[in-house]
Amino acid sequence: MKEYYYDKLLNIHTSKQQIISKDNSIHYHPYEPISYGILELLFITYEVREGDKFVDFGCGLGRFLFYTHYFHRVPVTGIEGNEIYFKKAMENKVQYMMGTKKGAEELEFIHGLAEEYQIKKEDNCFYFFHPFSIHVFRKVIQNILVSVEGNNHVVDLILYYAHDDYVYYLENETLFELDKEIEIPGLYERDAYERILVYRLDY
Repeated sequence: MKEYYYDKLLNIHTSKQQIISKDNSIHYHPYEPISYGILELLFITYEVREGDKFVDFGCGLGRFLFYTHYFHRVPVTGIEGNEIYFKKAMENKVQYMMGTKKGAEELEFIHGLAEEYQIKKEDNCFYFFHPFSIHVFRKVIQNILVSVEGNNHVVDLILYYAHDDYVYYLENETLFELDKEIEIPGLYERDAYERILVYRLDY
């Protein structure tokens, strides 16, 4: 019910049924939209701060970005390597702006590989729904660390359904520290990956 309600409210189409393309890469995982119920839970627990700017790696059709932009009024950027997903996200952007009368200046989609994205100094909140292999994840995190060094602001990684290799890497090979763990009620009991982890680096 929430999937229909929020897509209608935001004037977008982001359900898995919208997908007509499959990725064959071993490094990039298939599109799977986070449920709106989990987004509600995330933002009840996670505080969006003034000046935050979100980046969604492997953004698919843009659900996380539209929701965050609409309800929290912060700049958001989506990185998507699949051309069909990217085009659908851009179509959603047009419909979103028409339906909500929101401005487009703080809502950006970029077609390209996550590890090739040039991270801006304003980017400080990075969202991952297990979009790619640990090899790509390492490269992206290293890009983040290089870009934010000396910026003196809080950097957050928001990970949903993070596998053990992501967690091991962050906790053993970076300075990021676990700030929050949000277990998804009704799902975590059956699947230990059904949780949101927030890792923070505070310069």
